[in-house]
This record gives sequence, C-alpha cells and structure tokens, in this order.
Amino acid sequence: MPEAMPSHFAAGLSTRERQLLEDLYRSRSLSPYTPGQVIPLFPDEWVIVCRGVVQLTTLYPNGGEALLGFAGPSMPLGSPLTMLDPYKATALTAVDVLRLPAAEVEASEILSQGLLKQVVRRLRQTEALLALAGRRRVEDRLRQLLSLLAVELGSPVATGVRLQVRLTHQDLANAIGTTRVTITRLLNRFRQQGWVAVDKNRHLVIKLAHAP
Repeated sequence: MPEAMPSHFAAGLSTRERQLLEDLYRSRSLSPYTPGQVIPLFPDEWVIVCRGVVQLTTLYPNGGEALLGFAGPSMPLGSPLTMLDPYKATALTAVDVLRLPAAEVEASEILSQGLLKQVVRRLRQTEALLALAGRRRVEDRLRQLLSLLAVELGSPVATGVRLQVRLTHQDLANAIGTTRVTITRLLNRFRQQGWVAVDKNRHLVIKLAHAP
C-alpha cells in the first residue's frame, strides 16, 4: 500500500477533491499491471489510473482493433463509462489503478465532481480522435494524431515533446485506419523533414515548432 499519492495523480482538482482521493489512495490497495497486460473491467466499477498510461480499444467484427483513447494519471475508465462491447483496456506502461464501486462514486458528491473533470478530459480527447476521420489524407491524419499524442502523452525535452510510451507502427495504423507500411513510410518522411525524431529508447519526439 503506498505511503503518498503521486503529485500528478490529482492534478487540477480542488482541495476537497484532492484530500478525498488522497484518503482513498492511502486506504485502498492498488492493482498493478505490467506493459501489455490487459486490465480486467467489471460491471459497476470505476477504475482510476494512479500511475502510467492505459490504451482503450474496441474490436471490429473482422478482428480489427480501433483506438478509443488513452487514460493517464487521475483519469477514469470502466464499464460504467461505455456502451461498447468489447471494451478493452491495456497497460502501455507499468500501471497502478484504484478500483471503486460505482455506488460509492455516486454516493459522494465530492468524488463525483472530481471524476467528472477527468471524464471531460477523456471526452475532449475522444472528440479529437473522432475528428481525425474527417481528414481524407492519411498524412494529415497522422500529423493530427501525433500532435494530439504530444499533448496527452508527451513530456517536454530539449528537442521537442517526447511521448512517454512506445507506440508501435501498428498502434498508429489502427488509430487512423491505415496500414503499418504506410505509417512507416510517413514517419520516415517526417523524420527527413525534421518534424519527428526517435530517441535512444525508441520513443518518438515531436518537434511541434517545426510542423509544416
């Protein structure tokens, strides 16, 4: 059981909301997951990410996978927040989550208000992903996706914004409805243009200031 809540876990919350989450964090056991592990989701249970990044996807009848979004620290996910089936949550990094019964969330005005702010973040992210579909050119969709990921999953470095997680070319292809080969070709072009780079740990670095 952790002794202190990570400083980023309750970012953007009021003092009352932060205190409540801190109390929950200290009094409950967290569920840890390793990169690539599927996080079980149960009916009537909220799952709050305390550490790491979770990828949310669904499956098409033909077996293809569609990206729904990402959940980072303090962001909720779970069956009460979706009508999709299947709805899959996969740890992209080492992840710790806090599980809360939906009834407990509904019974607490402070907790509900705090989580609503994070649900709004998820909604905005989902809308940005949906907007990708309106762009006909695959290159434009990939540029918009990388710009979104830089905001949602990036951390500033000397050369730009480094994505905190390693996304495969197939992950990016699934997100914008294209092929892995096309993603590889476009990323190579972006690197030649000086808009993206790859660091020694194979993480993408987005140079937003140089975007055409």
